Amino acid sequence: MLIKLPSSGYAQSTQEYWLLNKYLEMHPDQVAISEQFFEQVRGPASTLSKKQTTPIQILIVYPGLQFSDYWRRSIASFEGRMKELNISYELSSHFTKAGTEVALQGKLLGQSVNNPPDFLVFTLDATRHKGMIDRIISAGKTRVLLQNITSPIKAFEKKQPLLYVGFDHGVGAQILANRYKREYPDGANYAILYGTQGYVSSLRGGVFHRVMSQHKSSRLLGSYYVDFNREKAYRATMELLAENADLDFIYACSTDIAIGVIDALKETGRLGKVKVNGWGGGSSELAAISRGEMDFTVMRMNDDNGVAMAEAIKLVLAGKEKRVPTVFSGDFKVVDQSTTSEQLLIWKKDAFRYSN
Repeated sequence: MLIKLPSSGYAQSTQEYWLLNKYLEMHPDQVAISEQFFEQVRGPASTLSKKQTTPIQILIVYPGLQFSDYWRRSIASFEGRMKELNISYELSSHFTKAGTEVALQGKLLGQSVNNPPDFLVFTLDATRHKGMIDRIISAGKTRVLLQNITSPIKAFEKKQPLLYVGFDHGVGAQILANRYKREYPDGANYAILYGTQGYVSSLRGGVFHRVMSQHKSSRLLGSYYVDFNREKAYRATMELLAENADLDFIYACSTDIAIGVIDALKETGRLGKVKVNGWGGGSSELAAISRGEMDFTVMRMNDDNGVAMAEAIKLVLAGKEKRVPTVFSGDFKVVDQSTTSEQLLIWKKDAFRYSN
């Protein structure tokens, strides 16, 4: 079922967590720690010098059953760096459908309570999992790394996870909003397709909407929650196109959503007339841009997220946990149809240096 939002287009408040800039203002000691850790992630691997007696146990639960290759590349880069660091480990990984298999994700988390691994990697988009994650952190048996979230949760303030890791959704949304403002200096008629009702949508969509609402003569014509689902994005786009002949662009909050929008634009003959962005810059988005189907995207330096997780674990094993920052947020590049193949190749070699 499609969920159409009211004309305000608002997607969940950000009151439950701190935006990254605000958190760093509150914890200035984290700035230097973050900068040092960033250099460690970007630099070559330095092997763990401390001898392990047994392999560490790692559980990863990801919403990887989607068109985007972010999650698969995350595990590939994580394992690639772990091997370079010479860390002995046993990994159990589970992929679920993005935003929809909440019960299954909860069941897998429950296993961590009953049979705690040394490290748990999870993404917290559904608020119903917050209490369980809090209990896992508080028990002190498992160190938690929260993927695809870079805004510390206020409820965890007394005992935060080992690491929040990803690419800041608010920063990416701001970059895309600024690009659309340059494309339409006199304002535009636009729509927003959010993912699920949760953290990612509130930042990717909510920040974008707040920026565009301040842009002169811009009008939000419609918005939907489409669960990061290509088919739902296609159906929502078909409705939007039928109801709005003057639509200038559709802001997509994920790769799967963008591909669904493109499907509808092709079918209706409006590809190239209604702009659409990507979100993340994975292989499918870069291919869509090269075919002239997608206008531009923010490209994550993807493999940094997996490398950051491996480096954080190494510091824990080396007895240097205090050198792990609360948040690691990677870099973006803007890719559009004018980006040269030479420049794109440089960025791809960097972004996918382990996962290719």
